Amino acid sequence: MPYLIDFDATNRILRARLIGRVTDDDLRDMYRFGQENVARLNPLSGITDFSEVTEVAFSPQTMRDLARTEPIMPDPRRTVIFVAPTPDLFGMARMFELEGAEARPNLRVVHTAEEAYQFLNVRDPQFSPF
Repeated sequence: MPYLIDFDATNRILRARLIGRVTDDDLRDMYRFGQENVARLNPLSGITDFSEVTEVAFSPQTMRDLARTEPIMPDPRRTVIFVAPTPDLFGMARMFELEGAEARPNLRVVHTAEEAYQFLNVRDPQFSPF
């Protein structure tokens, strides 16, 4: 499985880390898992971290399609951050942000996890596997 999902219960941050080679099916599977399981945690914010992706084997169309679906965290007041360290991943994340802006007005794209934690005003998150 090219993703790991964990949760910081203190700050109520849900994080999905994508790892290695990530395909269209991997993204759809992770998204579906999030839609089916996030409600019971009731996170205040979410981070999708692309920092450990070594090969982008997913298409821009998949990102657009996912941006058009029901958000994993349906409350539009909740902050969602994409960590996208490389130009290609940053571009894909920005495309998702723009395509899904109406349903996700608080989605932000940053380059590093540190920027994400700073944006959320969190100093030392403690994530546990979900």
